[in-house]
Amino acid sequence: MRRLVRAVPFGISLLLVSARASFRPGVAGAPTPSPALLVLSKGDHVLSIVDPATLRVVAQVPSGPDPHEVIASADGKLAYISNYGGGAYHTITVVDLLGQTALPVIDLGPLRGPHGLVFVGGKLWFTAEAARVIGSYDPSTRQVDWVLGTGQNRTHMLVVAPDLRRILTTNVNSGTVTIIEPSGPDWDETVVPVGKGAEGFDVSPDGKEAWVANAQDGTISVIDLATKRVVQTLAVEVRGANRLKFTPDGSLVFVSTLGGPDVTVLGAAARAVTKRVPVGHGAAGILMQPDGARAYVACTPDDDVAVIDVKSLSVIGRIAAGKRPDGLAWAVRP
Repeated sequence: MRRLVRAVPFGISLLLVSARASFRPGVAGAPTPSPALLVLSKGDHVLSIVDPATLRVVAQVPSGPDPHEVIASADGKLAYISNYGGGAYHTITVVDLLGQTALPVIDLGPLRGPHGLVFVGGKLWFTAEAARVIGSYDPSTRQVDWVLGTGQNRTHMLVVAPDLRRILTTNVNSGTVTIIEPSGPDWDETVVPVGKGAEGFDVSPDGKEAWVANAQDGTISVIDLATKRVVQTLAVEVRGANRLKFTPDGSLVFVSTLGGPDVTVLGAAARAVTKRVPVGHGAAGILMQPDGARAYVACTPDDDVAVIDVKSLSVIGRIAAGKRPDGLAWAVRP
């Protein structure tokens, strides 16, 4: 289903509110490394800054309520955290990674339930699930300068192409993916039906396909982005799937599930399961190391992050970074 829509230039100044969460004692003082691994704790409401060389937490900063996703600015100096609350909250917490302090939050007003985050083109892109929209925030003007409705239920995760020519979102309760592309002054939206509970997804490194994990079906839908159609549905038994990520070379696909003890690894070319890696009692966020050597998986029920060696497909370390870890990101200073 395709429709032509016009984005709304939001253009209102945002209320800046001081973060009220108290600092968690005991971990502070060491400089923020580059690269730094960022780990959100939904249980402790903190952002942990981790040195990936030692797998040790060097600092923790208040994250705001119910933190779910995190992304860093292009210069690696700021982190942005979505305060989700299933639609109850409407703020994005901002963290100074060098000063290791929480800055005034971004108040999105009626755009409730912020979740998916991407930093591209000098702007922060976000989903607002309860409002059924995506939007962009310009840090230079401190304004939400663009909002586009999806008309879908639970617009949740987000991928924005580096050239801004394509935006994709998963809509969990609608069981769809929205593909958004510029069309003159307007935007062309194509809604692609996938499976039930579509949430975690990723675009292949060559930009040709989107793979979508359907939590309720336990399947993966493969979308050809040229034709905007599902070309294959993989029955790989990933019920409760939460996140899906390609390795940087595009050869493997990792799928986490909160409904089982393993991370499922598929060969992208064969489109079949290569291995199921035991990580604990369930997993959520997945982050690939840029060189492809490691995958980091937030083991939410076990209160740690598993470090998986991509070559051997085995767990080689654990990071204790607060209770119920979830969102993960890299912060790299040029």
